[in-house]
Amino acid sequence: MEEDDVTIREQNFHSQVREYIICFLLFAVLYIVSYCIITRYKRKTDDQEDEDAVVNRISLYMCTFTLAMSGGAVLLLPFSIISNEILLSFPRNYYIQWLNGSLIHGLWNLVSLFSNLCLFVLMPFAYFFLESEGFAGSKKGIKSRVLETFVMLFLLGLLILGIVWVASALIDNDAASMESLYDLWEFYLPYLYSCISLMGGLLLLMCTPVGLSRMFTVMGQLLVKPTILEDLDEQIYCVTLQEEALQRRLNGSTSSHSHSQGSAHRLNKELDIVRDQRSKLERRKKASAWEKNLLYPIVMLILLTGTTISVLLVALNVLYLLVDETAMPKGSTDRGLGNTSLSTFGVVQAVVEIVLMFYLMVSSVVGFYSLRVFEGLTPRKDDTTMTTIIGCCVSILVLSSALPVMSRTLGITRFDLLGDFGRFNWLGNFYIVLSYNLLFAVVTTLCLVRKFTSAIREELLKALGLDKLQLSNSPTDPESGKIAANGHQKTL
Repeated sequence: MEEDDVTIREQNFHSQVREYIICFLLFAVLYIVSYCIITRYKRKTDDQEDEDAVVNRISLYMCTFTLAMSGGAVLLLPFSIISNEILLSFPRNYYIQWLNGSLIHGLWNLVSLFSNLCLFVLMPFAYFFLESEGFAGSKKGIKSRVLETFVMLFLLGLLILGIVWVASALIDNDAASMESLYDLWEFYLPYLYSCISLMGGLLLLMCTPVGLSRMFTVMGQLLVKPTILEDLDEQIYCVTLQEEALQRRLNGSTSSHSHSQGSAHRLNKELDIVRDQRSKLERRKKASAWEKNLLYPIVMLILLTGTTISVLLVALNVLYLLVDETAMPKGSTDRGLGNTSLSTFGVVQAVVEIVLMFYLMVSSVVGFYSLRVFEGLTPRKDDTTMTTIIGCCVSILVLSSALPVMSRTLGITRFDLLGDFGRFNWLGNFYIVLSYNLLFAVVTTLCLVRKFTSAIREELLKALGLDKLQLSNSPTDPESGKIAANGHQKTL
């Protein structure tokens, strides 16, 4: 009997160590990838070792950790779904015994814990640490800046706790709720994270439909469009003339000093736009026939299919919500994995669900940076300040943490939320969940209709040559910033 107990304890010990090693390896990969991404966009600084350099390096490590947690949150549902299907397909396979319910639940709990840590501690600390200078009269140095940062964090924590206390007291004024107001660990933190998740869900609801329509424009800029009733040689010739005219004006202003510095800066900016347009036209001309006539339509068709499937799944989920209460998103505490398939069509549907989740995440990020409110957070290669990087990491963390909840709420997948992700208060409210689904379907449909009607109208005008009637006195289109490359423009 004692030998059996020792054997069970040894198995539990080895299983726990194995789970820790797997979690560490996954985190190491995410951390390295996140570090490479951030250093690609971070503004280059001098190699001099001073106080600001140390502060920047510490903030960089915190941002990297936060971005790694964002990647972990994005991979939670896809990893869980594919693990469930693998265990169903190979239940007795010795080499996948490490893939079990305990590991999956552990990953969900760790991501939830460290997401809270990054959102409420690391990112505020990194921001205040960058902006701190030390208290007046104290000795300058790292210690004084750390002290000021901790004081600011303490005051911020008191402010947030006070706001949550007042809000919860106004919403729930019964006796049980009033008693729970004094429970910090069991009430405040779950309630606060539930509010943050609701804000992240609303942010996704605002960004994802915009991103789904914006994805067509982004891919159109990356790929070469088919040439339909267009004379590229004529457009290249017109743009070349504009470039030469701008170059002559710029040389004349430099030699005679007749133009102000602002005028020369404007001419340089216009010249850069003209050169960029010429390089795009030359790329379109040099592109092969299969790239123009085959690759572009296939990519556009894939994007349209993914968007259509997403809207159809949301519409079906609305019907399920109206007739079946089990369609409501809920959390699960069952550690069993690989018992039943949550996909009607097995592995194929699981793969489609995973692809749609990644597609929605990419679309939400594209839509986030497309909104005018958040345009200032758009990262630029080798020219992004640490303050902007902190804002980007916080935004992506909020979006990625809300992605599993949104995917389950919209009915993209039927996989139940695990860990703290399934304990949000608003997930049990039928009207909030139904309104969320209806708003997503309606707003996405309206964005797509507006996008395609405007795109078709522009292409028809261009094909019929009616766009040449829209004369412009400047070499750039005031709406799109592109060159109106035609022979009827005003000669510079």
